[in-house]
Amino acid sequence: MTIKPSLNPHKATKQLRFQIPKTPPIAARSPWNTRLRELANQSLFTEALSLYRQMLRYGATPNAFTFPFALKSCTALWLPFAGSQLHCHVIKSGCELEPFVLTSLVSLYCKCRLVDNARKVFDESIKSTHLTVCYNALISGYVLNSLVSEAVSLFGKMREQGVEINSVTMLCLLPICVDPGYLWLGMCCHCICVKFGLDLDFSVGNCLMTMYVKCGSVDYGRKLFDQVPEKGLITWNAMISGYAQNGLATHVLELYREMKSLGVCPDAVTFVGVLSSCAHLGAHSFGLEVEQQIQANGFGSNPFLNNALINMYARCGNLKKARAIFDGMPRKTVVSWTAIIGGYGIHGHGEVAVQLFDEMLKNGIRPDGTAFVSVLSACSHAGLTDKGLEYFYAMKNKYGLQPGPEHYTCIVDLLGRAGQLNEALELIELMVVEPDGAVWGALLGACKIHKNVELAELAFGKVIKLEPMNTGYYVLLSNIYSEARNLDGIMRVRMMMRERRLKKDPGYSYVELKGRVHLFMVGDRNHHQTVEIYRMLDKLENLVQEHDGTKRSDQKNSEEHLNDTEVHSEKLAIAFGIINTSPGTEIVVMKNLRICGDCHLFIKLVSKIVDRQFIVRDATRFHHFKSGFCSCKDYW
Repeated sequence: MTIKPSLNPHKATKQLRFQIPKTPPIAARSPWNTRLRELANQSLFTEALSLYRQMLRYGATPNAFTFPFALKSCTALWLPFAGSQLHCHVIKSGCELEPFVLTSLVSLYCKCRLVDNARKVFDESIKSTHLTVCYNALISGYVLNSLVSEAVSLFGKMREQGVEINSVTMLCLLPICVDPGYLWLGMCCHCICVKFGLDLDFSVGNCLMTMYVKCGSVDYGRKLFDQVPEKGLITWNAMISGYAQNGLATHVLELYREMKSLGVCPDAVTFVGVLSSCAHLGAHSFGLEVEQQIQANGFGSNPFLNNALINMYARCGNLKKARAIFDGMPRKTVVSWTAIIGGYGIHGHGEVAVQLFDEMLKNGIRPDGTAFVSVLSACSHAGLTDKGLEYFYAMKNKYGLQPGPEHYTCIVDLLGRAGQLNEALELIELMVVEPDGAVWGALLGACKIHKNVELAELAFGKVIKLEPMNTGYYVLLSNIYSEARNLDGIMRVRMMMRERRLKKDPGYSYVELKGRVHLFMVGDRNHHQTVEIYRMLDKLENLVQEHDGTKRSDQKNSEEHLNDTEVHSEKLAIAFGIINTSPGTEIVVMKNLRICGDCHLFIKLVSKIVDRQFIVRDATRFHHFKSGFCSCKDYW
C-alpha cells in the first residue's frame, strides 16, 4: 500500500510515494497533531481527514489539539455527517469541555446550516456560557445564517452574564448592520465599541466605516476615516468603495488622488472602485490613466479589472476600446459578456448585443439575471421587440430564472417603443412581483412618446406613490401636458412640486478636451470662452432655423411651458466643442439629465449642417448624432 508522504508526520520528505511499514510504530500524538495542523492551515482538508483516519488506525488517541483541525476540515468540505462522527469522538475522548473544541463544533454546525445543533452544543456545555470565544462562535453562526434577532439576543445575554466582549465579538455582530434597516443597531454597537475602547482596533474601525457607508450614512463613515491616524490600504479601499457604492464618483476620484499623493500603493480593489466612478462620470481621460497604472502595477490580466475596464470605456463612449479589451481576454466569464453586451446596448447597437448574447450561449456560458437585463435593455434601445420578448420568456421557461422588476422595466419600455401601451399595462398588472417605480416610470416615458395623456396620468399616480421625491417623473408628466397644450395640467404638476418642496435638478453637461473637463450649467456664462461660445451658438441657431425652421419652431413651442428659457447645457457644450476642435473631430458630451426634445432636434440638425458626429450620453443612453439622424431613432 502506498500513500502520499505528506500524510505521514514521522517522515519529512518531498518524495511522491513511499511504503508504509508493515509494523506500525508507536506514534506519539504530538507529531500527528503538528502535521494535521499544517495540512488544515494549507487548506488541504481532504488530506487532513485522511491523516486523522490513519492516526486512529495507528492507535494514536486524538486530544483537544487534534479535533479543532479535523473539525475545521469537515466544515470546509461541508461534511456535517463526518463532523457529527467527530463530535462522538470528542465526547468519547472527554474533550467536550475544551474551549477550542467547543467553538470548532459550534462553527461546524452553523456553517453546515445545523444551527439548532450548534445551540445545543453551546447550551449543554458548562463552560461555554462563561467563555467569550464560545459566544463569538455562535453569534457569528447566527449572523451567517441571517438569524438577526437570535444574534442580538445572544449578545444581550452575553452582556447580562458579564462575559467579556472583545473586538472579535463586534466583528461577528457588525456585518448584520450593513442593512440600512439595522443602522440603529450598528450605532448601538459603535457606542459599545467606544465605551470599551474597541473602536481603536484597526479591523473594528474599518468594519464600522464599511457599515456606515453601506447604510448610506457616508458622512459618518468619512468622519471615522478622517479619525484614523495611520490609514492602511484596507481603510482607503473601504472609503473609496463606500463613495462608489453611493454614487459619489467625484469624491472617489478626489480620494484616489489624495491616496496616491501620500504614496499608498493601490490594489485591484482600489482600481475597481475608481473605474466604476470613471464610468459613472464618463471621465475617459482619467480612466485611461488608471488603465496605465493597472498595467504598471501588474494587474493587467486581472479578470475583474478587465471587466471593469470594459464597462468604463463603454460608458465613456469608447466602445472600440471596450471591445478590444473584451476580445483580448483569454477567459471570459458571464460578467465579461454582460459588460460588453450592456455596452453595445446603451450605444443603441442592439443587433450586435443580440449576436454577442447568442455567441455567449453557444460557448456554454449560462446567463444570469444581470445578463438578461443587459440584453433586454439592448433590445429595448434598438426596438427589437420580438427578440426581446423571446429572451424574456426564455428566462423562466428555459433557464429557470424568475424575472425581477428590472426585467419587467425593460419589457415595458420595449412594448412602449412599439406603441403597445395597453399590452405594457397588462404586463404590469400580471407581474408576479410588485412593480417598482422604474416599471411605472418606463410606462410614463412611453406615454410621452405616444402622447397618451390618460394612461400617463395613471402611471404617474402609481409612480409618485413609490418615489414621491423623484422630480424626474413630475417633469416628465409636465412635458406630456405641455405637448398636449394642457396648461391646467402643467399648473397642477407645478403646484404638487411646490407643496412637496421639490425642485428640478439643475442640468449640466461637460466635455473633455486635452485632459481637462469643461463643465456647463443651464444658461452658463462663467466659462472663459463665453463670448465665443454664445456667438457660435447664435450662428448655429440661425443655420438650423434656415434649414428646418418650421419643424423646430413647433418643437420648441410645445416645450417652452416646461423648459427653462435659458440655453440648455448640452448646446453650450456642443458649441464649445466645435470651436475648440478641428473639422471632422468627434465630440463627446456627458449630460446628467435626459436630453429634451428641442436640444435633441437641434443637435441632429447641427450634425448635418457642420458634418460632425456628436455623441451625447444622457441619463438613459448614448445618442450618436450623424448626418441629421440619431441612433435612438427619436425614442429615448
